[in-house]
Amino acid sequence: MREELLKIKQEAEKALAAATDSAALEQVRVRYLGKKGELTKVSRSMRDIPPEERPVIGRLVNEVKASLESLLEERRQEVERAEKERRLGAEVIDITLPGRVRRPGTPHPLRATLAEIEDVFIRMGFQVATGPEVETDYYNFEALNIPSDHPARDMQDSFYISRDVLLRTHTSPVQIRYMQAHAPELPVKIISPGRVYRRDDDPTHSPMFYQVEGLQVDHGITFGDLKGVLLAWARAMYGEGTRIRLRPSYFPFTEPSAEVDVSCTMCGGEGCRVCKGTGWLEVLGAGMVHPTVLRNGGYDPEKVTGFAFGMGVERIAMLKYGIDDIRLFYANDIRFLRQFGGIGA
Repeated sequence: MREELLKIKQEAEKALAAATDSAALEQVRVRYLGKKGELTKVSRSMRDIPPEERPVIGRLVNEVKASLESLLEERRQEVERAEKERRLGAEVIDITLPGRVRRPGTPHPLRATLAEIEDVFIRMGFQVATGPEVETDYYNFEALNIPSDHPARDMQDSFYISRDVLLRTHTSPVQIRYMQAHAPELPVKIISPGRVYRRDDDPTHSPMFYQVEGLQVDHGITFGDLKGVLLAWARAMYGEGTRIRLRPSYFPFTEPSAEVDVSCTMCGGEGCRVCKGTGWLEVLGAGMVHPTVLRNGGYDPEKVTGFAFGMGVERIAMLKYGIDDIRLFYANDIRFLRQFGGIGA
């Protein structure tokens, strides 16, 4: 048995010395030290050895095993170093190539503008309310004083899913849903940001775009309150020297209604190419909530009043950054985004 163990040890040492890669080393390990290896076979045959010789043979088996395991680990380290050197020798590294810099991303200009708008109104005490983008005809039109035969529907050519279901054309349905869910609680003071959809596609319109609409309902709300809120918002967005102008207009869900302009952000109101010499830029629509809309929301127009406003986020961003084509926001062009500190800047 002693001679057999020494023979196994010598054979294993030669095999380890001849192994030149990790795969060959693994084969040697399995052959001599594995569960069915040569040393394991010897260990299992110990029961055939006279009892008085077992301690001696057992120690010898452990010594041979320890020696081979130590030699195996040494050879493994040697082989790994040799393999690494071969790989490095075969790999050509051009040290003149510039390094690859991980450039941090920043919010998309639309998301940044939307967050800024929300922040201004939240600081004025408004809450953010949301609603479904797939709406019923009732909430999108009927409840907002736009019946099926109303010409105002022509201004919002829509994406219908079925006769009475469509992709919302504005976030005004959120206002009706919120009032119905909270009536007769007062005050109502919300903004409703989100995506809306209309069948438009040109340099200043997109089939999908973002809106932020606002609503305040309470006792004694006046047109002066509306103007004050919008003036505070405009100055927070465009600077303390910003002025606003309200021009009479028409919306079926407000009465009276107005188009709201801000003094041109490019020329300060002096007149330039951007504002077409007028000194003003149109930014949103607003007005006092129509009595029919208040009733549909669950409030008595004889007891409370309210104002509402709505703006396109793309429009605000275009004026803020001097962009003349709305489609640039959705083109995913890195060259465009770099101008706003975005990806790859």
